Amino acid sequence: MATLQDIGVSAGINILSAFVFFIIFAVLRLQPFNDRVYFSKWYLKGLRSSPARGGAFAQRFVNLDFRSYMKFLNWMPEALKMPEPELIDHAGLDSVVYLRIYWLGLKIFAPIAVLAWAVLVPVNWTNNTLEMAKHLRNVTSSDIDKLSVSNIPEYSVRFWTHIVMAYAFTIWTCYVLMKEYETIANMRLQFVASEARRPDQFTVLVRNVPPDADESVSELVEHFFLVNHPDNYLTHQVVCNANKLADLVKEKKKLQNWLDYYQLKYARNNTQRIVVKLGFLGLWGKKVDAIEHYIAEIDKISKEIGKEREEVVNDPKSIMPAAFVSFKTRWAAAVCAQTQQTRNPTQWLTEWAPEPRDVYWSNLAIPYVSLTVRRLIMHVAFFFLTFFFIIPIAFVQSLATIEGIEKAAPFLKVIVEDKFMKSVIQGFLPGIALKLFLAFLPSILMIMSKFEGFTSISSLERRSAFRYYIFNLVNVFLASVITGAAFEQLNSFLNQSPNQIPKTIGVAIPMKATFFITYIMVDGWAGVAGEILMLKPLIMFHLKNAFLVKTEKDREEAMDPGSIGFNTGEPRIQLYFLLGLVYAPVTPMLLPFILVFFALAYIVYRHQIINVYNQEYESAAAFWPDVHGRVIAALVISQLLLMGLLGTKHAALAAPFLIALPVLTIGFHHFCKGRYEPAFIRYPLQEAMMKDTLETAREPNLNLKGYLQNAYIHPVFKGDEDDDDIDDKLGKFEDEAIIVPTKRQSRRNTPAPSRISGESSPSLPFSGKLV
Repeated sequence: MATLQDIGVSAGINILSAFVFFIIFAVLRLQPFNDRVYFSKWYLKGLRSSPARGGAFAQRFVNLDFRSYMKFLNWMPEALKMPEPELIDHAGLDSVVYLRIYWLGLKIFAPIAVLAWAVLVPVNWTNNTLEMAKHLRNVTSSDIDKLSVSNIPEYSVRFWTHIVMAYAFTIWTCYVLMKEYETIANMRLQFVASEARRPDQFTVLVRNVPPDADESVSELVEHFFLVNHPDNYLTHQVVCNANKLADLVKEKKKLQNWLDYYQLKYARNNTQRIVVKLGFLGLWGKKVDAIEHYIAEIDKISKEIGKEREEVVNDPKSIMPAAFVSFKTRWAAAVCAQTQQTRNPTQWLTEWAPEPRDVYWSNLAIPYVSLTVRRLIMHVAFFFLTFFFIIPIAFVQSLATIEGIEKAAPFLKVIVEDKFMKSVIQGFLPGIALKLFLAFLPSILMIMSKFEGFTSISSLERRSAFRYYIFNLVNVFLASVITGAAFEQLNSFLNQSPNQIPKTIGVAIPMKATFFITYIMVDGWAGVAGEILMLKPLIMFHLKNAFLVKTEKDREEAMDPGSIGFNTGEPRIQLYFLLGLVYAPVTPMLLPFILVFFALAYIVYRHQIINVYNQEYESAAAFWPDVHGRVIAALVISQLLLMGLLGTKHAALAAPFLIALPVLTIGFHHFCKGRYEPAFIRYPLQEAMMKDTLETAREPNLNLKGYLQNAYIHPVFKGDEDDDDIDDKLGKFEDEAIIVPTKRQSRRNTPAPSRISGESSPSLPFSGKLV
């Protein structure tokens, strides 16, 4: 178990690591040849030019102004200068609201930390329960544990202090959450109202179009919306299965990169031709001329792409029963997206279309009927992943201790028994071991989300974030607490009567706070500081710049600015919310470490959002209800755990007063859900009509069809020489519509005679535009 000295050593290591990261970053960001890595957002916006273009030769690569190095932390105040409205214009609402999650943590935990240290720490410290237990029952503890509720004796009236503080913490947290929910809901509505015209404002995604023997999907979609939305329907784009074509295009791009590399290499030294081997990793196999080989391969795959493109365009089987349908007004799109289209609720399903950047095209080709089965499979797979992961995590954690190392490698006993090394192992190694073990988890969860068939990148990230949160809750929090407490108190368990075990667990659970303190320092201090270095994008940019870049466009594509990474960043933040709320009334010692994380992360990620990250999509903060719900869940979990803990302390009179807290918190959540969540899942018709009216007044001659015509065409068909022909075949409209009769026969699919009038519905003279 980590002692106060161990925590001090861990803090020193992590603070030193963070400081070193900041110094390295300060040096790297000032070098002209790194400018596109650390200021990539400004280059993508066209507002910054490379400092390496002018000046002396040495100054193109190295910053020789030594005065700039003296202000190596100057980026911190600079990151805080940009006001929030300007930041929204610069980076979008998603990025700003993501930053507000860190700010929310500061607003919640700063007052809680002050109150907890002023009230609970003196109450906990002025007891000798653990000192007595150490001698009488052989329960291990440290000086840090004396600041926790474990140091209060059973049946003590001091537990009333923790009850009152639990109510105070809950009231304050709920108040801050409500005000933040209200603020962000208003920000979202204001952002949507003031946002520039976007295709997704006029477009809905229609899925599960029923098959028809007489009409193609495109004709069926056109006629359905001409009949049911006759005054508002504008155009549509059917969804095609172009996944194989997309893979071929991606493969061609890889081959082209290799060809560019070898052509540049030959241009620098044209004395002899470049030869490569065709075997595994170029280690063996037939030798061929590299340039001629890749030219031939590109020509071969280009023919395959042309053939596959024709099959996609002409084969009806490649057309999926789904389409992007656009309307003349936002109001009409809102009505369609938020209403049921037919009496059969499983057909003609409509939802808001993601913005074109947000569409995950591969999953649009998944049949809608298979989605339920896919999601059931992933639910089962995630269940086993979560609970079987407990075994290796517990194993790795056991090795990251003094006893574990001595057992696995006895020859290291002399080293690990050293006082300083012992502090490093107990205060630093468990946190870094857990972080490294979880490194591949986000990629696994994202693959699972893609298999489920979500059609937008934002929904993929939100689902992956939800599963990451559940995984952290079960494996990082509950498993660490329960297994850690059980292992550390194993000797005590074996030498006492069974009715004493619950009491020992109640005392031992708060002691696991020392592990979480080390984890916060590793992940939340050094980890956040390391984020600003962007080592992987830096290395990849210089490799691409050296071997692949020929033009300014190539150099721009070589930049990898990344994004906020909601699927990995938000679950990590939620873990800190959970730890803070759980341990605030139990072990307040943990709160200052969490405050440092929120403050440092807010500054670092604000800098990254301003200068580096280029968000892939804009959802107008659609993720906030998830954030709010998870903080509420953490609050309820903290209340239930405090109830259980006080139950082991025989606080029979005080514990029942906590029962009302979860009930009140869940009631508060339902209030916020009904009051504010509709702003995030529905678009008010009043707002849509106002925006349409203003746009009509400002641009009466707007050619909306021309604006929407190519918005939702599959990316593999964009920029192609035969775009116009492809558009026609895939269902795009010409400027002049040709009226054609429907192919459906008059009585086919006509409803049965009405029981009221005794007549069947008349056959409608369907007419539409040729697609």
